[in-house]
Amino acid sequence: MSETPSRVELRPLTRSDQDEFCSLVQASTDLHHPWMQLPATAEEFQSWMRRFDDGTNLGFLICVRETGALAGMVNINSIIRGRYQGASLGYAAFTPSAGRGYMTDGLTAALRHAFTDLRLHRLEANIQPANKASLALVQRLGFRCEGLSPAYLYIDGAWRDHERWSITAPAPWQAHPSLPEV
Repeated sequence: MSETPSRVELRPLTRSDQDEFCSLVQASTDLHHPWMQLPATAEEFQSWMRRFDDGTNLGFLICVRETGALAGMVNINSIIRGRYQGASLGYAAFTPSAGRGYMTDGLTAALRHAFTDLRLHRLEANIQPANKASLALVQRLGFRCEGLSPAYLYIDGAWRDHERWSITAPAPWQAHPSLPEV
């Protein structure tokens, strides 16, 4: 992976981001629907933030370096160690910055963090087949389509099919200490 993109930086999502995050989610309703549902109220945000408490899920904001604006978010979810050394990605752009390439830069930084700092070996992104923008994003980043997962996630009142896309760490890769030697 190339050096960190100069246009964006990742920073951990914190409880103090609540008001700005919820405001951006509310402004991005048309962009996110029907693909995902993010917390749009203080109560939903505080409940959602509990998922990050034990370290198996990590939340980041994609910030535009020049302005500090929040362009989007990315989560590294369900981190599994041992023989798997993988996780799944969840991500979303925010309307004011959508369509400017910030998500490509931000996910590039998230992949670098996952493969280098966290020393994960595999990441998956599960995407509804009609979500063309998200499919184009993972294709740009080198993910491979591995198949369809019927009724994979409950979103917007129904179980939604998702395509499963994955990427593995580039060589050379330094294994995490939890990877068994044999």
